Amino acid sequence: MPIGVVNVRYLVLGLLARRPMSGYDIRRLLRSLGWLIGIPSSGSVYPALKALESQGLVTKEVTVRHDRPPRKVYSIGVAGKQALRQWASAPASASTLRAFVIRLMLASSMSPEAIVRYLQDRQSLVASHAETLQELVRRLDKMDDLGELLALDYGVAVARAELAWLDDTLVRLRETLPPEEVMGDVSAAPAAGDV
Repeated sequence: MPIGVVNVRYLVLGLLARRPMSGYDIRRLLRSLGWLIGIPSSGSVYPALKALESQGLVTKEVTVRHDRPPRKVYSIGVAGKQALRQWASAPASASTLRAFVIRLMLASSMSPEAIVRYLQDRQSLVASHAETLQELVRRLDKMDDLGELLALDYGVAVARAELAWLDDTLVRLRETLPPEEVMGDVSAAPAAGDV
């Protein structure tokens, strides 16, 4: 599995690191977050579980039920935890909202320093996008396409909201984590009001 890629296998490993789950349990949880990350199809979750099992990263316990199909509950193994830690500690791009949110969901597999660095990287990326959008709004003639103006304005509003969340979250992390675990200055990135 390539380390820099957020794919269903790492998502499944991260969820199994929390607690053993069946494929159905995983699908139900992902469905509840579908509006934010998209819903991986059954055609990707179950093959991911099978691949993880064949690679020795997860184990499966089958419970026979008389009135329904057998229940297959998967647990992460030692090799799976190691693969997840390796993936979580690798530098990651926060370029898409989906990739960013999936990494957030798996933050318990990351070191506090890696979490802070990841949030700071996202903060810089969003601040840059917000500046670009604001410049486009300034250049756009108000008589131009209303749809384009609305979309750009929405993008700026979303970026500001995300930057405010990132600012607050980084401050909370600085206040709650021991200083030796939070490397880098969490106040160095641009604040939401700066965009």
